[in-house]
Amino acid sequence: MIMVTKFKFTNKETEKGLYLVSTPIGNLKDITLRAIEVLQQSHYILCEDTRVSKNLLDKYQIKSKLISNHKFNEKKNVVKIIEYLKSGKIISLISDAGTPSISDPGSILVNECINNEIKIFPIPGPSAVAAAVSISGFSDKFLFCGFFPDKKQQLSNELKKFSEFENSLVFFISPKKINKIIPEIKKNFAGRKIVFCREITKIYEEFIRKNVDELELFEKEPKGELTVVVSEKKIHKNLSQKLSESDMNMIKKMINKLSTKEITDILSQSTNVSKKEIYNYCLELKNEK
Repeated sequence: MIMVTKFKFTNKETEKGLYLVSTPIGNLKDITLRAIEVLQQSHYILCEDTRVSKNLLDKYQIKSKLISNHKFNEKKNVVKIIEYLKSGKIISLISDAGTPSISDPGSILVNECINNEIKIFPIPGPSAVAAAVSISGFSDKFLFCGFFPDKKQQLSNELKKFSEFENSLVFFISPKKINKIIPEIKKNFAGRKIVFCREITKIYEEFIRKNVDELELFEKEPKGELTVVVSEKKIHKNLSQKLSESDMNMIKKMINKLSTKEITDILSQSTNVSKKEIYNYCLELKNEK
């Protein structure tokens, strides 16, 4: 027997305007209470695939009228939707999973609302990007790159450009394209680590951790869209630099206030001088006393 949870809210009425509502990326229980409230009070809900969205809306007994809004009809719909909003309707925009307008339809409507001075409200929630970065173990400074272009030369050019970025990178990759992209990943991100996140929050959730240099093609096409995180780029310092006169003067000022180790740690982070050279100079100064 399936249990349906019924939510009742006593808050003030939802303000008129467009709401970008984040929805679960897999597990339907991950929806926020505020998202349920806004969706229940919406006159219309714009969604990519009404069949997918209906599963979520039925679970939470949300009866608002659905309007199909995907990349093929988004431009056509926008005039009618702006008219609804100007007439005082509350409209929510959702995607099949995650946050609307992030690698999903929505930006065209958002820009039209801005041009028409219609209020826009974000309703944050589940995010495949945040979930993948959080479990990656890589730098939390990252660039979200979205989906890759289909054409091989464009793909190659984009990956080459992204390879210059020093922090972590996050991509969405279709399972049908993963084996075409892996050779380009190996070519552009050698020496880095990578995590393939599949079916996040679902029953068959899986995280595949590899060194990029060891990557091989998938034997079977993976099920579900992949969120891929590439680790930060390691910067190798040239430690051949010698202590400058200003470095030596700085050490002389710190030598009576800080330990040799503390001085060495401070200078090694701000210069390209080896810790050994800094440490030895500190010892020389102390031995002169």
